[in-house]
Amino acid sequence: MNDSPWATEPVPAGPAYDALVGPHTRPMPIVPDAAGRDFDDREARDRGAAADGGPPFRAETPPQEPMPSPPPPPSQAPQDASPPPQKKRAGRDLRAAIGVGVGLGAVIFASLFIVKAVFVGVIVVAVVVGLWELTSRLQEKKGIKAPLVPLAVGGAAMVIAGYVRGAEGAWVAMALTALAVLVWRMTEPPEDYLKDVTAGVFAAFYVPFLATFVAMLLTADDGPQRVVTFLLLTVVSDTGAYAVGWRFGKHKLAPRISPGKTREGLFGAVAFAMAAGALCMEFLIDGGAWWQGLLLGLAVAVSATLGDLGESMIKRDLGIKDMGTLLPGHGGIMDRLDSLLPTAPVVWLLLAAFVGTG
Repeated sequence: MNDSPWATEPVPAGPAYDALVGPHTRPMPIVPDAAGRDFDDREARDRGAAADGGPPFRAETPPQEPMPSPPPPPSQAPQDASPPPQKKRAGRDLRAAIGVGVGLGAVIFASLFIVKAVFVGVIVVAVVVGLWELTSRLQEKKGIKAPLVPLAVGGAAMVIAGYVRGAEGAWVAMALTALAVLVWRMTEPPEDYLKDVTAGVFAAFYVPFLATFVAMLLTADDGPQRVVTFLLLTVVSDTGAYAVGWRFGKHKLAPRISPGKTREGLFGAVAFAMAAGALCMEFLIDGGAWWQGLLLGLAVAVSATLGDLGESMIKRDLGIKDMGTLLPGHGGIMDRLDSLLPTAPVVWLLLAAFVGTG
């Protein structure tokens, strides 16, 4: 027997039933459906349930409280809930960077104006350390084994030859260094020979050969002043680019190479370097004129920026941020030579054209 109230026998209508439950609850007639089957409406089913001992009326479902609407997705969040913009911050420890910069400046200026040969020794040390950083990163990140020993010896000889014999001596030392790299690498297996010697010749040109022009600046009668002009213009260019770019920079200069550099920063580098160049040529360089300093400052700003971008390309290819950790707040020696190295031949050439090499 089916105990479900859906299968209960219909209760016959009559006066007794009306007296019991009231006339308003008289069962509805059974209506056949399209298939010939009988069914009753909800009230009839409810009355059928009452006949089996259930409630006389259909139980009403209590009203339910509305479900809380889900929170809007992040894209539809109120605009006033967005976090406040963060203040720009420098990418390095400025205190350490300034302290190291002041210390390096003291060593450079003391060696420049006491004994010129001491400053040549400073250049040699910077070249050897820079070569060590570059070759170490090449081997760590790319497996390129550029031979350091012939590069270090040849690089030191290159700087000294440039100071003693000028451009001719620098070129001869460069050629001999490249030959030494080729021969030195022959002592190892031939695998990757071409890759290693190519990197070695590149390193010889990039670091010691370009640094030789700083030693050649020193050979003039006003050599210390020329070196100071070279260093000062490069530092002022970098400082102007950083200050203006940090404060006003909006348009990226070369986002694929160095996302931090902006066009506004380049304009700041040009303006600062041109102003400093006019002052240096007027007051430091014998026979110089202020308009020559404007041209010199413009050239320094461009070459320093290109040099910085060039090393950024190398570091991006290697997948590193800095070439080393020797200088707190600066990175490595190569991270400070990036804008100086390509600027040295530019300054030497323009000063030779403006006031000669004597």
